[in-house]
Amino acid sequence: MKFKALSTAAGLITGAVLAFAAPAHADDSLTSILAKKSIALGVASDFPPYGYMGPDFKLTGVDVATAQLIADKLGVKAEFVPVSTPNRIPYLQTKKIDLIVSALGKNPEREKVIDFTVAYAPFFQAVFGPKALNIKSFDDLAGKSIAVTRGTIQDDVLQKVAPPTLKIQRFEDDSTTVAAFISQQTQLLATGAAVAAAAVQKNPQVQAEYKLLLKESPNFIGVRKGETELLKKVNEILLAAKADGTLEKYAQKWLGRGTGVLPE
Repeated sequence: MKFKALSTAAGLITGAVLAFAAPAHADDSLTSILAKKSIALGVASDFPPYGYMGPDFKLTGVDVATAQLIADKLGVKAEFVPVSTPNRIPYLQTKKIDLIVSALGKNPEREKVIDFTVAYAPFFQAVFGPKALNIKSFDDLAGKSIAVTRGTIQDDVLQKVAPPTLKIQRFEDDSTTVAAFISQQTQLLATGAAVAAAAVQKNPQVQAEYKLLLKESPNFIGVRKGETELLKKVNEILLAAKADGTLEKYAQKWLGRGTGVLPE
């Protein structure tokens, strides 16, 4: 009888501790950010015009401006952490960064492991190639070669729509993918339209142009699962920036087009 009473008491104490500790562990990022007065923001440093090093060797681009806006509205210092496509989600999950602000598209697989804010910028993936190469449909990709960054949305779409004889060459980051196309390792390039435009502008000799649309995929900010207060606050900031024209201004400045209809 005494053992049963002790077990019951221990169970109640354990339950009380877990009930108290769980919410603090599950949803504490915003509190921590405000307390330390800084926020770690994962941005690309080699993915113009979203995130890249400017002539003054400072990070710039639409993603960097949006990340800075969030820090400013929170009243904390922005700490930019360079990320790549393969490591940005692991960095978020292991708390090396507080948010991903790096041309992040949303898909069902990613939604299983992280949460997403409302969209903040347009992004669409397409196939690009030399003007001399006649590409009018996905069937015309047969027998060709194309560069794409491994694990991206454009990689996923290509696997679904490409003919079996298309040679898909996958690279680990976007700069290497673009470089492979520019150096003619591949005939075609699959990437974001704005990224391709920046590459073509720097390398006019390739005479590349838009060929086929792969997918319209707006950019979202990635948040760790369970960080509902941080997610709510960032959404408030983005919706206010959308309403007052700030996001439109960023899109026009760096992307050369408006935001269009961004999903909320």
